[in-house]
Amino acid sequence: MKKDIHPEYHMVTVKMTDGTEYQTRTTWGAEGDTLTLDIDPTSHPAWTGGNSRLMDQGGRVSRFKKKYEGLGF
Repeated sequence: MKKDIHPEYHMVTVKMTDGTEYQTRTTWGAEGDTLTLDIDPTSHPAWTGGNSRLMDQGGRVSRFKKKYEGLGF
């Protein structure tokens, strides 16, 4: 490998949304920093299997569904 072209690889703490923490190696931040996650596999519906409710009360999604309701989607 060429010298001085690769980013520094170091240990950081990752804090999940439920408060749990773990150590990992990364190029993000500096040695000893804490990365606090807003969304992670313990809370995101894509990983938890939960259903996400559309936050559209009679707006764009409803108008789209009404416009194309006769096409059998």
